[in-house]
Amino acid sequence: MSLKQQLQEDMKTALRNHDSATLSTIRMALAAIKQIEVDERIEVDDTRFTVIISKMVKQRKESVRMYTEAGRTDLAEKEQSEIDLLQNYLPKMLDEAEIDAAIKEAITSTGAAQPSDMGKVMGVVKKTLAGKADMSEVSKKIKQLLN
Repeated sequence: MSLKQQLQEDMKTALRNHDSATLSTIRMALAAIKQIEVDERIEVDDTRFTVIISKMVKQRKESVRMYTEAGRTDLAEKEQSEIDLLQNYLPKMLDEAEIDAAIKEAITSTGAAQPSDMGKVMGVVKKTLAGKADMSEVSKKIKQLLN
């Protein structure tokens, strides 16, 4: 069963259970996926699904940060519950050692030695770590290693 189908099944379950918070979050995710499918005239596969959901989680993390700074804990809690639900559809995040190993392998395979080679390394790393690591953190680590 694809991740999109799993999300649709979970929506049906939330409907049956009258779980409005879960239902709202799942519908929002399905709407984002449908928008991509309509705009690009494609059928979203599991890889693209993961990218879409990762982006949604990243947006919500930023919202939690902003709401917390503004003292709006009620809205921050709502966003955090959405993050918790959406993360169930993402692959398990890699730990620091696995990320470091993937970066070092990419640097070795591309022969990167200077900061100007960062694009090559990111191209290889993105394929390996997409959806499994925070790419902004990965980018920072690559910069550190290449400097």
